[in-house]
Amino acid sequence: MVKKIVDNNMKEAEESNIAVIDFSAKWCGPCNMLAPVIEELSEEMKGRVDFYNADVDSNMQLASAYGIQNIPAILIMKSGSVVSRTVGFQPKAALANFINEQL
Repeated sequence: MVKKIVDNNMKEAEESNIAVIDFSAKWCGPCNMLAPVIEELSEEMKGRVDFYNADVDSNMQLASAYGIQNIPAILIMKSGSVVSRTVGFQPKAALANFINEQL
């Protein structure tokens, strides 16, 4: 399950051992293509990785703080520190590999 980040509050994601944060927007075509991929991966990686979504329009301060300039943007955090990021749509296998490389 992908948890929604609201009110620019990433406390839960920052406290997670491993978190994948999807920065996106409702009006973004590639973001809408990526959302079901992220949802599937969240179910497959349940218990190992925590998944979050932050809408950039309602979390502008957060997007700015993490230097999000293009979406969809995926950040991987370990214990509150960003260890990797990627931008743009990726097929499920490619995104799974990207995440698994950080585990």
